[in-house]
Amino acid sequence: MTSEPRGAARGPSQRDLEEEVDELVHLYGLEDDDELGDEFVNENMPRIEVSEYPAYVVPGREPAVGQRDWRLSGEAAEAEDLSFGGWGSEGQCQDLREAYRYTHGRASEEYECYVIPEEEDEEEAPDVFCVTCKTPIRALEKVLDEHKEHEVTPLSKALESAKDEIHRNMYRLEKQIIEMENFASHLEEVFITVEENFGRQEQNFESHYNEILETLAQKYEEKIQALVEKKKEKLEALYGQLVSCGENLDTCKELMETVEEICHEEKVDFIKDAVAMADRLRKFLETKTDVEISAQPALEDQTLDFSDVEQLLGSINTIPAPSAPVINPQAPNSATGSSVRVCWSLYSDDTVESYQLSYRPVRDGSPGTDHAAPSPPVIKSKEVRSCEEAALICWESGNLNPVDSYTVELIQAETPGASGVTESVVGIPTCESLVQLQPRQSYTIYVRALNVGGPSARSEPATVHTTGSYFRLNEQTCHPWLTISEDGLTAVRSERKTPTREPPPSSTRFTRCVAVMGNLIPVRGHHYWEVEVDERSDYTVGVAFEDVPKQEDLGANCLSWCMRHTWASPRHKYEFLHNKTTPDIRITVAPKKIGILLDYENSKLSFFNVDISQHLYTFSCQLHQFVHPCFSLEKPGCLKIHNGISVPKHVTFY
Repeated sequence: MTSEPRGAARGPSQRDLEEEVDELVHLYGLEDDDELGDEFVNENMPRIEVSEYPAYVVPGREPAVGQRDWRLSGEAAEAEDLSFGGWGSEGQCQDLREAYRYTHGRASEEYECYVIPEEEDEEEAPDVFCVTCKTPIRALEKVLDEHKEHEVTPLSKALESAKDEIHRNMYRLEKQIIEMENFASHLEEVFITVEENFGRQEQNFESHYNEILETLAQKYEEKIQALVEKKKEKLEALYGQLVSCGENLDTCKELMETVEEICHEEKVDFIKDAVAMADRLRKFLETKTDVEISAQPALEDQTLDFSDVEQLLGSINTIPAPSAPVINPQAPNSATGSSVRVCWSLYSDDTVESYQLSYRPVRDGSPGTDHAAPSPPVIKSKEVRSCEEAALICWESGNLNPVDSYTVELIQAETPGASGVTESVVGIPTCESLVQLQPRQSYTIYVRALNVGGPSARSEPATVHTTGSYFRLNEQTCHPWLTISEDGLTAVRSERKTPTREPPPSSTRFTRCVAVMGNLIPVRGHHYWEVEVDERSDYTVGVAFEDVPKQEDLGANCLSWCMRHTWASPRHKYEFLHNKTTPDIRITVAPKKIGILLDYENSKLSFFNVDISQHLYTFSCQLHQFVHPCFSLEKPGCLKIHNGISVPKHVTFY
């Protein structure tokens, strides 16, 4: 390279350099390139560019030194000074680059080689978007044949359009996700509804089946009883005739023997006895003897009326009408000038296909003037049942005005001065409600009735304690020979003479077994109560299903689990009966108070001697339904129930 002015004649050194450049151009195939930019031989080789300007020689150095071999390795180049590989300073290289750009467009076949220690120029970025090819291009490419006839748009506009399209698709995707989630939720609801409908239908069939069997059994008992009465009547009549006939035969034989004896007597004695005998025979023969059978052996055909059974069979396929829904109170902001949102609830297990909504316009204030508010309900304190988790509240409407629903108000008495409603249960369609409560608390309960005229005043309060299970004896199941105390916790069988004839069969009242059942709250979990007994009386205590046969003894079937005590001085006999079977268990200390633990969670029933904290026996039960406490007295005596108490520490779950 030389420092002569540009355009000066090329010397021999310049021609040698041009030859080397030509070799490089040929070696790297650069003859046909329109544009010659920076090329890298490798990461350690210097970059090469070409120009038709004379080479530049660094001052103070020989030309031969300035013309460096282009094959110089990276290690040798690094060993030199840092003056850009011997090609000049940074400013001089900048002049070379400007000279290259100046002659870039000239038609020249002559190039010279020099090194640029700068990064190569970046390609021009696309600035338009080809709509036809769906790809970004540069504006200059539009004039080419490939994109000449294509539709193009500014790149920014295409970018915004693509973003809008993506946002629209994302919105549609989110909407589809919501629809699929709603559809999945609907499928789950339908699945649950199918299960619930199956359960209701199964329960309906079972209920009708049991009712039909009970009706048939009752008809059988009635017809058999009528036949027995007819048989007894005929046999008594025939027996009376048989006795009368036997007496007549005996009299005839006696007269015959007497006549034969008289015939063998002497004449004088014969005459005397013959006159009396003749008078006796005359009177006997004048007596009319009944020789007709008073009762025919054939029994009248009994007509069987199965009309009620056929009606029950027909009702299996009949779906009962659902109970009335309860309209919920109007929510805030649920109405406009031309519409109103109406919500209601169905508090039953009825199957509903659709609802019918009726309405009519009324004048302002008319509901309050056309309808009167109902009177307060009356809580049935004797029918209130509770446990540690809940309470069953029952009441009577006592209203002549129509009632739409009821509201139960609970006040938790944490302190003596507590006031204010703790919780309210609204929209109750019937006259009872199972309310969930906190354990070991006391509550004061009120009931209100509601209709379109407004709510009634509060009922008289009732107090509920959630300390243990509380129940009373059900007098509707009580045997006529038992007497229930006023508080419903004591059953007494007096020593007065009991009737010899048992009461007629019943599906709700015990008729053979002198027993009574208790009304235990229908809540699963565990329940505990104690029974105070007389160790010299015969009694039975335990649990049974509501449909246990009332004509059988407790423990004589698979629907009851009981502990029976029989006393025959001086021996006590204890049996733990289920389906007429009992284990061989000996109890040495006769209990005076028996603790009973009903555990629904583990399906077990346990008995304890409370006085000495002794475990007596535990049944493993199949409790597919709710059971009720049951009590029986085989002889005169008394049973007293203690409930509403916590489970003692000695009572464990066996």
